[in-house]
Amino acid sequence: MNISLKNTLKMSIKSILGNKMRTFLTMLGIIIGVFSVIVMVSMGQGATASVTQSIEGMGTNLLNITLTDRTVRFSNDNLRELSMLEGVHYLSPNINWAAPVKYGLNNEAGISVVGVNENYLAINGYAVQLGRSINPLDIDNRNKVVLIGSELSKSLFGQFNPIGESISLSGIKYMVIGVLEEKESTLFGSNNNMVLIPYTTGMRQFRTNTVSSITVQGTESESIDQTQNNIEAYLLTVYGTDSYRIFNQEQLLSTLNEVTGVLTLLLGGIAGISLLVGGIGIMNIMLVTVSERTREIGVRKAIGARRSNILFQFLIESSVISGIGGIIGIMLGILVNRVISGAFGLPISASVQVIMVAFLFSLFVGVFFGIYPANKASKLKPVDALRYE
Repeated sequence: MNISLKNTLKMSIKSILGNKMRTFLTMLGIIIGVFSVIVMVSMGQGATASVTQSIEGMGTNLLNITLTDRTVRFSNDNLRELSMLEGVHYLSPNINWAAPVKYGLNNEAGISVVGVNENYLAINGYAVQLGRSINPLDIDNRNKVVLIGSELSKSLFGQFNPIGESISLSGIKYMVIGVLEEKESTLFGSNNNMVLIPYTTGMRQFRTNTVSSITVQGTESESIDQTQNNIEAYLLTVYGTDSYRIFNQEQLLSTLNEVTGVLTLLLGGIAGISLLVGGIGIMNIMLVTVSERTREIGVRKAIGARRSNILFQFLIESSVISGIGGIIGIMLGILVNRVISGAFGLPISASVQVIMVAFLFSLFVGVFFGIYPANKASKLKPVDALRYE
């Protein structure tokens, strides 16, 4: 007797629906596995996209120079010579520290203070919302003036205009000349709570005659490697030794993408283990099912069912269980991705490739772990099966 695919499928689904709770518990391993794969891989890809967006937002034509030899003086004349090198568009020295900021009775501790020049805003993509920016006269005269972030302005001044008011940085009075426009936070944190002052003023406050960090913006992203070579050659003439570090944004982006890519694979692999556990659950339940339906298999073989019919039926049952479990896991994964994305503001979404791989892998697990029970069922002899109690 040749049983059609349609009839085999009907019998498989009828058998699955015959014990709904056991079927659901069997599916649960697949559901959790597919759900974990989608969420974990999507989070890894979302983190990669966020890091890439943050770095590209700063520009891939940036170089960050860290001067490590404090015994050699890097003066304003050196900065001017550095700015005149081929390929250098803008540069800004950076002096960083944390300080308490006070206005009247309002006090904010541990605020990030950065000593910069007039190019800092253009290099980092900032804009002034109120007032003006730091200018060359502020640099030359070491004026005690500050630009403050939008969040700090609200916490210190509320809705009042802070321009012209004086705030205290580590006990020293500075006049507010501008408020920065609010900028979206990134994985590297928020800069809406910082203070910018002329770097020369910061050098006086710290009683130092050298800078330790410089940000350089190249004229073009395509020639940033050549610009880096020009800067390295100049620094070598100043220092005489390799006592500096230059970080290229493109190199940093490439390195971070490699790291996050490996982490994504690791997360996907860890989540994939739960799929394998779910497959073992399917095999276990299918073996129990074969034992329970031994007499049924014997009757079907006695009336003409072929070994391939029995094999195919049990394979369909395990595939349907894993397939439906995979679909439910996909829907739950997409839902949780949206919740996480909305709650944390990360660009997390399951790509079509991830969904397809997760679903096909769930089907593969169902078929692979269903082969042994199906093969065992198909090999049963009709006489032995009918005699089974």
